Amino acid sequence: MLGKKDSLLTPLIVLLAVVAIGLLVGRVSIFGISFGSSSILFIALIAGHWGMSVPEGVGSLGLALFVYCVGISAGPTFFRGLASHGSTMTSLGAMIVIAGVVVAWVCSKLFDLPADIAGGLMAGAMTSTPALGAITESVSDPANVAVGFGVAYPIGIVSVVLFVQLAMKLMQPPSTANMKQDSDGTEDSNAPIVRRAIEIANPGIVGRRPSEVEAFSASPCQISRLKAENRWRPLPPDYCFAIGDHLLLVGSELDIQRIAETLGTLRSDDAIVDADRERKTLVVTSPSIYGHTLQELSLRSKFGVTAVRVRRHEMEFVPSGQTTIEFGDTLTLVGEPQSLAGIESVVGHRPRTLNETDLFSLAAGILLGVLIGKAELEFGSFSVSLGIAGGPLLVGLVLGHFRHVGPIRGSFPPAAQLLMTEGGLALFLSDAGVKAGANVWDVLVQHGLVLCFVAGAIAIIPMLVGFAVARYWFKLSLLQSLGSTCGGMTSTPGLAVITSATDSSQPVTSYVAAYPVALVLITIMSPLLVSTLQTLFTTP
Repeated sequence: MLGKKDSLLTPLIVLLAVVAIGLLVGRVSIFGISFGSSSILFIALIAGHWGMSVPEGVGSLGLALFVYCVGISAGPTFFRGLASHGSTMTSLGAMIVIAGVVVAWVCSKLFDLPADIAGGLMAGAMTSTPALGAITESVSDPANVAVGFGVAYPIGIVSVVLFVQLAMKLMQPPSTANMKQDSDGTEDSNAPIVRRAIEIANPGIVGRRPSEVEAFSASPCQISRLKAENRWRPLPPDYCFAIGDHLLLVGSELDIQRIAETLGTLRSDDAIVDADRERKTLVVTSPSIYGHTLQELSLRSKFGVTAVRVRRHEMEFVPSGQTTIEFGDTLTLVGEPQSLAGIESVVGHRPRTLNETDLFSLAAGILLGVLIGKAELEFGSFSVSLGIAGGPLLVGLVLGHFRHVGPIRGSFPPAAQLLMTEGGLALFLSDAGVKAGANVWDVLVQHGLVLCFVAGAIAIIPMLVGFAVARYWFKLSLLQSLGSTCGGMTSTPGLAVITSATDSSQPVTSYVAAYPVALVLITIMSPLLVSTLQTLFTTP
């Protein structure tokens, strides 16, 4: 009886061991490169090669959960990115993905590669695990897909990282001191945010409001408080500069020092503030707020509050007057208690309401996505369906964009969403790798170095095309070109190389603009590539 129970538990033990060992290996950094959660696939391939197995069904559940959370995360920026003035970056992301699909198709025909292996190579070379899931779910035998992905993924990561390093070294980006601010006024998220007291000493600004001083309104720096009667109070709505005033500035050390040259002299005053009653954090959900710059909103003069920080895409920065507020931004506002109470209904709601994981919305959203994915659209004798990958992704995008549809909410606490995304990915990679492990050696022996060559071509050619178009057609700066190229390749390690070498936020904002479109497009086009190769160009 004991032996029977042990045998029933074996797949579960294998699953947990594969995930644990894979995540441990993923933490290892070699020359600054680590594989993260994707290392689970390599460990699973080894386990499968040794004849081990994981519980049935965990792969499908993990895939649905993973792509649904990816859609929720990309939704707030995906649709608006397609229609925004920043369409240059989104166009680059789409162009890189399309180039990758074309290269994969050509290589498949030139080297007579099976469609499933070609699809796996493309997903790996473009470092896209959602694409791996979409292809795996669309083929009858997904083993070769995982093998192709396992071969190409390291090549895709290394190719982007080496290219970025060479470009940064050979093309010599301009001094980062001149690139602290993006075109939208977004401050570099890597710079620490500090508070400094300053005494007004410039007679040229006396009687003027902060928004009327050009050097201040264009800088990612905010005045949060005025010292009155030995107490730091929120800045009044009608405040004008006066000689001798003591103000509290919020921003990076460099920007505060730059502003101090215009306003007056930095002081060492102790800043003891009433943060409990005079500061509130709100999530932007109102259309009257998002899509407008802080200068257009005039929050201080209209509502008596100052936006001192913005949190967006897990990055926090101090905004300038030219910063455009986006849907889902988390604003830290400073003002008198009555002013903060009045602004709450205008901006949106407190994030505490978003800190509760709605399990009903999670289950209902994934269920709706799976049902939509199973629905087939017929075009004569040809039928197509979104599948378990495409259906939840589509529903996640819609819910992430609108934030709720009926009773189903399209947002989760950041920590919960990260756990669900990584957990779903771990389950899917474990299942895919174990199932593919039995065939991995046979595939490698049959195709050999051809797989490595094709993976390199799929990684390098789209990357070079995207960078060349960004640099020489769209005339973007070097950092913008590299950021958008990394976004189109969905390569976070590549972005990390850039951000470690510069203080500018241009690479991050360019990456964020290109990444969602590339992520969604490659997830949609990958199974279409495999289907096309299988139905129209199969070698007799």
